[in-house]
Amino acid sequence: MLLAIDIGNTNIVLGGIDNEKIHFIARLYTEKKLSYDQYTIQIKNMLDIYNIDTQNIDNCIISSVVPPVLDAIVQAVKTIIKKEPMIVGPGIKTGLNILTDNPAQLGSDLVVNSVASLNQFDAPLIIIDMGTATTISVIDKNKNYIGGCIVPGVKISLSALSGMTAQLPHISLDEPKKIIGSNTIDCMKSGIVFGNASMIDGMIERIEDDLGYKTTVIATGGIANHIIPFCKKEIIYDDNLLLKGLYAIYLKNNHKH
Repeated sequence: MLLAIDIGNTNIVLGGIDNEKIHFIARLYTEKKLSYDQYTIQIKNMLDIYNIDTQNIDNCIISSVVPPVLDAIVQAVKTIIKKEPMIVGPGIKTGLNILTDNPAQLGSDLVVNSVASLNQFDAPLIIIDMGTATTISVIDKNKNYIGGCIVPGVKISLSALSGMTAQLPHISLDEPKKIIGSNTIDCMKSGIVFGNASMIDGMIERIEDDLGYKTTVIATGGIANHIIPFCKKEIIYDDNLLLKGLYAIYLKNNHKH
């Protein structure tokens, strides 16, 4: 089994994958101050909860957008499985042709999502990842990664709204009762959910206008299931995109499989 780990700004996602079957998915909170000993305990506990024997883990692949946490996780993995994990970064084969101004700057999560999407769908593609930030990646009809957009994440917007206004409370991301809210909380829910859904619909339209052709749109990320159902565009939701991409990249770089 391959242990796949994605270190995001808010969550660390762990998954066990074997022959493209996902055996478990677990999430830890990303904490920059934790030592590798503490992460070792957390990861080991998660594996125990899902009855995963560390002897059955052949290897590990990690993608990270949080450099301070990466070292601690690498040390933790080495302690648990006694192997050096593969890190998604320069020097790793992805098969992705990146045509941005500085390909080395592209976040590893965007690379991994793109590899997974190209494995499952025909280009052109728009890939929306709704996490701490909402990122939109664009792959043209020739399978080139040509760029994208970054938008403040739903929860960042919500925190800013509540934190910087004296009378607006902190709210949960529940389904809005209606578009036109008749009280403060309903107005906020409508704004954050329908507002983000409209932004995504609008961005898809503008990107397709810019490209000059229609695309297949895929969405992933922890927040997407709160927003995507309210979009008018046809969007395929896949919560396991990152893990599938990590598995695909591991296979490209491990000739024994």
